[in-house]
Amino acid sequence: MTDEIRPVLHNADIQKRGQHLPKPTLKKIKKALQTLHIFELMAVNVYRFQITKEPTEHNRQLIAAMCNEMTHYQDFQVKLYEYSFKPSIKRWLFWFVGFFFGFSSRIRGSKAILRMGIWVEEKAVEHYNELLNSVDWDNDTRAVIEKNQTDEYNHIQNWKNLLNENSKLR
Repeated sequence: MTDEIRPVLHNADIQKRGQHLPKPTLKKIKKALQTLHIFELMAVNVYRFQITKEPTEHNRQLIAAMCNEMTHYQDFQVKLYEYSFKPSIKRWLFWFVGFFFGFSSRIRGSKAILRMGIWVEEKAVEHYNELLNSVDWDNDTRAVIEKNQTDEYNHIQNWKNLLNENSKLR
């Protein structure tokens, strides 16, 4: 497990992609990147609306997870533009879904927050697996997706560990 939240991105890492790919391949890439982008927006909001004002270790970790998810969101936004695509118009619906999941778990307490985090991240891992296997990614984009998926695995483990350590939480 890495302690890195926001990897370094260099100017030279930004490239135009996909100019010579056939339209059906580009269509699959666009749909997959838009899906990853909107799900990361949802994850950012889940964590954003779970954070309370108490100066606890759990809140610190929620902030770190939110920051990491913001990085994923930016990764996929960059990839969309590298391929000359735009974010999905549907993304604002997922902003509200993230708000609902985050806020509703927060009002139910710390245990609900951790369980929601585990559930959201497990769903993310499933989507990453599906999209990694169904699209012919270039090496750079695949590396970003795989790195982000590893982060999601780490979030699951972190939330499970906290849940086990704090079994007396409400």
